[in-house]
Amino acid sequence: MVPIVFYRALVQGAGLNPVNRLVRACLAEGLAPLPIFAASLKDPVSAATLAALFAEAPPAVIVNATSFAVSSPQASAHAGTPLDLPGVPVLQAIFAGGTEEAWAKGLGGLSARDIAMNVALPEVDGRILARAVSFKGEAYFDEATQCRIAAYRAEGTRVTFTARLAAAWARLGRTPPAEKRVAIVLANYPNKDGRLANGVGLDTPASVVDMLATLGEAGYRLHNPPQDPADLMTRIQAGPTNWLPGRARREGGETLSLADYQIFYGELPWEVRRRIEERWGPPEADPFFIPGEVDCGRFALSILTFGNVVVGIQPARGYNVDPKETYHAPDLVPPHNYLAFYAWLRREFRADAVIHFGKHGNLEWLPGKSVALSQECFPEAVLGPMPHLYPFIVNDPGEGTQAKRRTSAVILDHLTPPLTRAETYGPLKDLEALVDEYYEASGVDPRRLDHLRKEIRSLVAATHLDEDAGITPEMDETQALTQLDTYLCELKESQIRDGLHIYGASPQGDLERDLAIALVRVPRGDGKGGNASLIRALARDCAIDPEAFDPLDCEMGAAYDGPRHKFLWAAGSVTEPWRTNGDTVERLEKLAQLAVQWSETPKHFTHTAPVLEAIHGETLPA
Repeated sequence: MVPIVFYRALVQGAGLNPVNRLVRACLAEGLAPLPIFAASLKDPVSAATLAALFAEAPPAVIVNATSFAVSSPQASAHAGTPLDLPGVPVLQAIFAGGTEEAWAKGLGGLSARDIAMNVALPEVDGRILARAVSFKGEAYFDEATQCRIAAYRAEGTRVTFTARLAAAWARLGRTPPAEKRVAIVLANYPNKDGRLANGVGLDTPASVVDMLATLGEAGYRLHNPPQDPADLMTRIQAGPTNWLPGRARREGGETLSLADYQIFYGELPWEVRRRIEERWGPPEADPFFIPGEVDCGRFALSILTFGNVVVGIQPARGYNVDPKETYHAPDLVPPHNYLAFYAWLRREFRADAVIHFGKHGNLEWLPGKSVALSQECFPEAVLGPMPHLYPFIVNDPGEGTQAKRRTSAVILDHLTPPLTRAETYGPLKDLEALVDEYYEASGVDPRRLDHLRKEIRSLVAATHLDEDAGITPEMDETQALTQLDTYLCELKESQIRDGLHIYGASPQGDLERDLAIALVRVPRGDGKGGNASLIRALARDCAIDPEAFDPLDCEMGAAYDGPRHKFLWAAGSVTEPWRTNGDTVERLEKLAQLAVQWSETPKHFTHTAPVLEAIHGETLPA
């Protein structure tokens, strides 16, 4: 059962052409369409009607053609919508307000109004973007009013694509785990073996090995999966990767015969084939094509088969091009090997779903419209109507949106790598100790200052830190030392990555503690109560006047003359200097590490208590 939800106004205004076409297309795909009109998804009567219908006829997937969102972009958590009740995928079919001619000619796809109403806001409700299935066109000329009457008119290829996408999601849902066939595609940017399976902030090999184990436990049919990340990477590197030197000497992976490729290739739109051959020539000219002795030849593909799950390295967008310059190029069409890779996944392997694992692949950057794709847009020509899942780092929604809108991807956010304080080490730590010793000697033993100045100047010159710290020849000695001191303090308090995230696994121990502190280091939301900055809250509870000192915005190298609370003394070592604002911030950071592990918050820490409650109630996993 596939409900098709649309506005009641289309019934009242005789605008059902695209709905009728969707119904027929769904029937052609073996689905049971159920057209449902509603005043609004926010209307209580409409919501109750949908709930009753879904209970009576549970859907396999829902096609929604209403605009806007039920949830709020400002909400702290996703609010359920009437379409969420069945717990099935919801496809967003767009009834565009522009003309089909404007859509066909332009690369933008939709107007700003259509993107806001029919793309961006529905994304807030978590819908999977399908295609623009209809456009406004002139229905007839009304003699009585002397007006051209506009109505929605379906675009046949887009209706068919949407129905096939709905059928693919429905098929995925009803297929038993042991029969599901899943393709995991790993990125390779730039196209060197040293960057195989790279995902921004993600330990992709370890994540994939864990996912394969999880799929096996869930009943997916696996055969000879890798034992660990090293085993996976060894197998991948043994086959044909994107690094062309030495490719011919490698064996392994899967192959696609030229005959099978030509069947797939011949079904692509003529314009797609013209552009590929104009840029890359015939299939036989591809570097990954292997001529045959008794057949027409075949393509070598970087794909490993582990039963009903395969793992592949996404092909490069081209050969003899700068990968960094062309990765996001809007006009570089993919070569034949690229299409052969996805043709094998779709036709030979018959994948039920594709998972592009980690930010980011290059499929979503192929030429075509930015949204509301046509059949001549390369992301659609390559992937087709395929359920598409995409684990993606949570702090880059912009590039994740590209995949959502151009490849109908379901973005599965994952954590950033654990964050921690950079601190200082090696020559930087030695330099910090010398600077501290200099300031101590200036008030106790001025005779040592010349020696310390020479040591500091020598180490700064050896490490070229004068350039990084912004020290110029015009600065006198005092200014230069203050600038260096400030730079070292800021560097030490910087937030840096501490390793990589493994998908589905929460950081443990000190990594979990430091990441939790990093997440609440600055204010969130309204900045009050549990949303306040942990560092600022600790400072206030340690009797530091917020008007006089802000630990998140202070001159690190400046002298600190505020109160020195006993908790801050206890947080640091007895031998650690405490003379600058940076030293105070460092002690607050160390106190935060202790605070998140307190079994009981001290009574007078009234500003800190709600932040700690938020950490243990919301930030840290239960």
